[in-house]
Amino acid sequence: MTEPQTRSLRYASARGRWALAALILGSGAAFLESSVVTVALPEIGRDLDLELGGLQWVMNAYLLSLSALIITGGSLGDIYGRRIVFVAGLIGFAVTSALCAAAPSDEVLIGARILQGAAAALLIPASLAIVEASFVEEDRGRAIGAWAGWSGISSLIGPFVGGWLVDAASWRWVFGIVVVFAIVAAWLGARHLPESRASQAGAPRPDWIGSVLISLGLAGLTYALVEAGGRGLGDPVVVATGVGGCMLLIAFLLFEHRASAPMLPLAIFRSRQFSGANAATLANYLAIGALFFFLSLQLQNVLGYSALAAGAASFPATLIMLLFSPRAGELGQRIGPRVPMSVGPLVLAVGMILLSGVERGDDYLTAILPGVIVFGIGMTIFVAPLTAAVLGALPDEQAGVASAVNNAAARLAQLFAGAALPAAAGLSATTAVGPGAFSDGYQTAMLIAAAIAALGGLISWATIRDVEARRAPRHPSASHACTSCAREAT
Repeated sequence: MTEPQTRSLRYASARGRWALAALILGSGAAFLESSVVTVALPEIGRDLDLELGGLQWVMNAYLLSLSALIITGGSLGDIYGRRIVFVAGLIGFAVTSALCAAAPSDEVLIGARILQGAAAALLIPASLAIVEASFVEEDRGRAIGAWAGWSGISSLIGPFVGGWLVDAASWRWVFGIVVVFAIVAAWLGARHLPESRASQAGAPRPDWIGSVLISLGLAGLTYALVEAGGRGLGDPVVVATGVGGCMLLIAFLLFEHRASAPMLPLAIFRSRQFSGANAATLANYLAIGALFFFLSLQLQNVLGYSALAAGAASFPATLIMLLFSPRAGELGQRIGPRVPMSVGPLVLAVGMILLSGVERGDDYLTAILPGVIVFGIGMTIFVAPLTAAVLGALPDEQAGVASAVNNAAARLAQLFAGAALPAAAGLSATTAVGPGAFSDGYQTAMLIAAAIAALGGLISWATIRDVEARRAPRHPSASHACTSCAREAT
């Protein structure tokens, strides 16, 4: 698609820096919210009297709407204007975050989280699209580097910040603090961001029918997966919602196959490498999502860690990624993505096996830190080459849809980690989160996740071929932290 607007922002200009600050602050708030909540779950459970099933929905509600609507959100910005969609998304994000912070019950909190994810689906794809559309050619790489580096860091420090807020004040501040960031970002965006949109000839119309089908299909399937642990697979409600969700997802695929402007062009999956890279994404990020979901609960509710200590426990993995992701990216460019994407998940699996044995009375330095370090090394090895493999599988003109689909795949993987793995590990929705049944299920869940991560490595070995690196993605995943781009911003 071509841009009818002239690129006018310079990185070194006052307006360019204010515009970039608005984009970083806004997208960073959404990325932070996707990771910060994990460490607050135990306190939320105690305050609202939630068992495991309720905590699953607190996490999954946000991921459900975000993963289902993020591609639609990108197309809305292309059609109606990226600045207005970005600012509208931020206002919606501020309102829904405030509703989360004030939620008097789990029902209100879960409903607000669904709306929060929908607002994030508007602002996340618009933010980087504005950078790409508005900065002059010679400054665009540096601007993208600044956006990606700071946005990635905001996602990675989420558990640490969340732990501090929970211990210092309340879990409600995990949501409340985001309101301030979102409002400031919306004000800066309205004042300093230029408007841009795709040319009317090239702009696809919003695929509302596809959005509804995939949203309801994922909702039904997620509900069935969460409730199967407590009600049983044969329960009529579980069967009805599970079958209904699957039928809606099949209807979504059939509709997309026939649609003139589908939100998910199925032809891109004819590429073996693209399909394989996204299958590997589902496996790898399901394992990562499982670790952060279960480890935080195990550390706080079984080992007695404070929220801050639980958030800090995984910080060494974050530090490893920040320090060594640039070199991992360079290695992937030199030797190709196949080997890093095959070896990294196997290292990740080893780290999860080490962490599966964590139990009450264990010492952090001897029982937890080794697994965290190995886990961090595994993520560092495969995350950077993954983006290159996804983009390298399709022509440059399809880089936007390629990275958007991969972003959605990563979010779906995290959704299924919180929805399906507890039941697979023998944990029901009514399981009390603490020593006993939950702690036993934690070990099983971590071993299952390790096996899934190893499967992701095997998928990469079978499907990925070494390709030349392509340009930065239009809508990169927050999980693909782009920490290598941080160097370009300095």
